[in-house]
Amino acid sequence: MRVRGAPAIGVAAAYGVALGARGIDSSDMADFADGVSGVCDDLAAARPTAVNLRWAVDRMRRAAEGHADAAAAREALLAEAVAIHREDEAVNLRIGARGADLLGGAGTVITHCNTGALATAGHGTALGIIRSAVEAGADIRVLATETRPFLQGARLTAWELSRDGIDVTLIADSMAGHFLRTGGVGCVVVGADRIAANGDVANKIGTYPIAVVARENSVPFYVAAPTSTLDMTLATGDAIPIEMRDPREVLEWAGVRVAPEGVGAVHPAFDVTPSRYVSAIVTEAGIARPPYGESLPALSGAAGRAAHGGDA
Repeated sequence: MRVRGAPAIGVAAAYGVALGARGIDSSDMADFADGVSGVCDDLAAARPTAVNLRWAVDRMRRAAEGHADAAAAREALLAEAVAIHREDEAVNLRIGARGADLLGGAGTVITHCNTGALATAGHGTALGIIRSAVEAGADIRVLATETRPFLQGARLTAWELSRDGIDVTLIADSMAGHFLRTGGVGCVVVGADRIAANGDVANKIGTYPIAVVARENSVPFYVAAPTSTLDMTLATGDAIPIEMRDPREVLEWAGVRVAPEGVGAVHPAFDVTPSRYVSAIVTEAGIARPPYGESLPALSGAAGRAAHGGDA
């Protein structure tokens, strides 16, 4: 959790491969390639849910190929890591611009976890949309959930929004349903760590119940994510691996146990929201709407063409 947020994890992994390659002391290209492969394998296994990690590491694997010597490969890896970093900055700005109109008349917006500059290379995904909407003149009030048990919303989202002068009020996770039912909430906007081909979304634990209550109360539920978060190899969210974190994060706070001795805990870090609860998915390549089995492949293909210099 020193690095958290799917896009930031991908960027950090890219730099990690570049840094790891500099520590491989071998002039033999076969040995060097094996060393880079080992670094990539270690980093790819670090966090199982966020697909951006695997996406970035795969790009770094390709960048290491076809060089005459290790020095050239090291330079190519650093250049690729910088490119991934800069691309994520630009992608977040495009997500913000595309999603801003969705929030223009929202008034009060609920968000969950942290999806801002601290979770990306800059600007943010869901918070990036909020930022862009405010910059465009929208009058928005944000209800930020605490995001238990790690409190990313309380510690990070509230800090980012208040620093930007955006009206933010902190609520406990269990309060979201109350505010959605009693009215006044224009929409929910969250990020994602992995999105399956059918539009099922894995995000920070606690997202799914917010989506269910939002639909029950006819409040739009939007997801913001780069196309690198799309995993078109998975048919549904049932196949998304869910990271299980240390139970002490539930049992303790700041190193002090708050639960009785002898009581255990379980801590899945993410949950999966079925696509039927998702009103739209905002990416840098466009906005996908149901049926996601048709709209997401089209956006994924457009993003791929753009990355290779074609028309998006």
